[in-house]
Amino acid sequence: MEITKQVDGVVIGLFLGFDNDAPLVVFPSNPADHAVTARALCTLGAQDAGCEVALLFEDGMLARPLIVGRIIEPARQSPPHVVHDGKTTRITANERIELRVGKAAIILEKDGHITIRGTHLVSHASGSNHVRGGSVNLN
Repeated sequence: MEITKQVDGVVIGLFLGFDNDAPLVVFPSNPADHAVTARALCTLGAQDAGCEVALLFEDGMLARPLIVGRIIEPARQSPPHVVHDGKTTRITANERIELRVGKAAIILEKDGHITIRGTHLVSHASGSNHVRGGSVNLN
């Protein structure tokens, strides 16, 4: 009869990425000599690879890890947050958001500065096209 070590409580592990869309984790009491697949209660993406995660184990079995969440360190700045509800996509960041492709860029900064750069800028409007500001400089 094989005795399987069981664990109660939370274990801190490391999320390594995905294998066939299943999260891969390692943790200190892992009986295997390799990462094991887990199930997750939170959304994880490729950008989360390398982050610490809180693990529980289904039926207390080490072979059945369950990711209950990412460990958030207050000292680290939070990554950009994306919310999409089907009508609106909102991207928020602490300091700055940059959209870049080739020679074009749109940069939004925390202090309210918005920079649009490109080799050619075109503005089209089927109605009126307003340019407003405390002062407007052309050339």
